Amino acid sequence: MDTIASLFSFITTPVSWVIVQFHTVYGSIFGPDTGWAWGLSIVSLVILIRICLIPLFVKQIKATRAMQTLQPEMKKIQERYKNDKQRQSEEMMKLYKETGTNPLSSCLPILAQSPFFFALYHVLNGIASGDTIGVINQSLLTSAQKAHIFGAPLAAKFTDSSAKVEALGATITDVRVVTAIMIVLMSASQFYTQRQLMTKNVDTTVKTPFMQQQKMLMYVFPVMFAVFGINFPVGVLVYWMTTNVWTMGQQMYVIHNNPTPGSKAQAANLERLYKHVTNHGKTRNRRERAIVKAIVVKGRDRNEHERKFINGLNKAGLAAQPDGTVVKGESTVVTQNEDGTPTTAATPRRQQPKRQSKSQRQGGSSKAADDSEPKTALTKSDEPEDAKPAGPAKKAESKPGAGTRSKAQSGQRKGPQRPKSPSKK
Repeated sequence: MDTIASLFSFITTPVSWVIVQFHTVYGSIFGPDTGWAWGLSIVSLVILIRICLIPLFVKQIKATRAMQTLQPEMKKIQERYKNDKQRQSEEMMKLYKETGTNPLSSCLPILAQSPFFFALYHVLNGIASGDTIGVINQSLLTSAQKAHIFGAPLAAKFTDSSAKVEALGATITDVRVVTAIMIVLMSASQFYTQRQLMTKNVDTTVKTPFMQQQKMLMYVFPVMFAVFGINFPVGVLVYWMTTNVWTMGQQMYVIHNNPTPGSKAQAANLERLYKHVTNHGKTRNRRERAIVKAIVVKGRDRNEHERKFINGLNKAGLAAQPDGTVVKGESTVVTQNEDGTPTTAATPRRQQPKRQSKSQRQGGSSKAADDSEPKTALTKSDEPEDAKPAGPAKKAESKPGAGTRSKAQSGQRKGPQRPKSPSKK
């Protein structure tokens, strides 16, 4: 471990300088030789480092989501070229290049934070051994050796001997109790952070090997922290516990405000947004408008939670606009049905005519035939009783109308009938 830490000795001077600056501030409040002054200096160092790593954290989120999206394609490539590892690697690299995805981006925050971790370990190890390092001179070294966090010296370890712990002004019991509690809290925070990611912020509609990998890491990382934690000084445990708590809070913020599409967190987020929009009748800030705009732009590619959100707005008399705003009444925004087909709020749906029975269709066709043909004489059913002529006249007058009606009723032909040509004799 000392060999690894020495590789990062080039950064020990900046890290020690930052700790000393924070110690000067907190020492004027709590006293220069107190554990509060040195402990808060380490916590402030963590916060400063994590603030500087926020851009890398954003890249990590984007890379993780991109990897989740590519998992089905990656699985197809593995199955297609399972007997040709070289071709499989080439196709994987081609897929990464086409999509602009870098698998190492998800590890950037950890890789960027590692030099600071080893530099801090090197500084605290020097304090424990009585060696000045970086900008920490002899007076600061003596002050740091006097600092205790809940009775445990800043540079003490769980595995230290009783003689070494007594030289630092503490008892072995206090050191082991404090370090054990800090290791448990450090491992528990790591487990909760990973579990929160798996249960709330993973697209449940896609089952990929990436999910199994994340589930395995949820149990592996806490065990690793517990095993290696017994060799860390108390100051380093403070560092790791602080960075785990920061990661947990940062991830909770991301899950709450920018969840993964298709996850349970997105369903809860859209439900909250729906309540806010329906209560106020509009989107209230830029974040809400960005969410609505992204959903509208997707069109047919919306997932189940997004379709439910858009259709809920329509039922409430609201319509989402392409610019992310929400207006009352009908608009020209594209919505989506349950089957994924788009509709527009401004264009009413085409209503299908009611299905008619055979007698209704025949009656309607005969009525249309009678209306289209000029009536020159009353039909049999329309004539009054006292106006009916007798004999051949009756037959001649009623023949055109009667023939049309009888043919329409028999179903042979609908509409007006063509008169027959006189037969040639």
